[in-house]
Amino acid sequence: MDDSTSGSSSDSTPGPFERGTDGPKVIVVGVDGSDSSWRAAAYAAGLARRQGSKLVLVYVQPVMPAGAAMGAPVVDATNEVAEELMAAIREATERLRGIYDVRWEFRTLRGDPYNGMVQMADELKADAVVVGASESAGHRIMGSVAVRLVKAGRWPVTVVP
Repeated sequence: MDDSTSGSSSDSTPGPFERGTDGPKVIVVGVDGSDSSWRAAAYAAGLARRQGSKLVLVYVQPVMPAGAAMGAPVVDATNEVAEELMAAIREATERLRGIYDVRWEFRTLRGDPYNGMVQMADELKADAVVVGASESAGHRIMGSVAVRLVKAGRWPVTVVP
């Protein structure tokens, strides 16, 4: 068989980074404790298991401008949410160990949820992003994180109802 038809390359120099060539290697999912974010995490975990991908669960701790006057109580509250999310994730993975093994990690950062998800997806070279549908009526006017991620057009985005 001729090398030109085999699809192999004689050049051993690695090519540029490509997303989605052999299935997702890294799936990023946003979690915030809402029902839709837990459904998104469950969907992403199933996808990661089937594809042999790494699952990265991301909680973006919101920075509340009004909280600046309150100081530590706001930071403590968002830290508490992050700790509760981590505990729930660990409990679920322990309960399902051996049945539903998935390589995963939990990341948290502070900021705007959209910008935080973009930062994590870019930093991790995510092949896919999964988020829950917004449960807030206000997002119909301003645009939800999910809609903004889809419009960014940088990764395949799955929005789980």
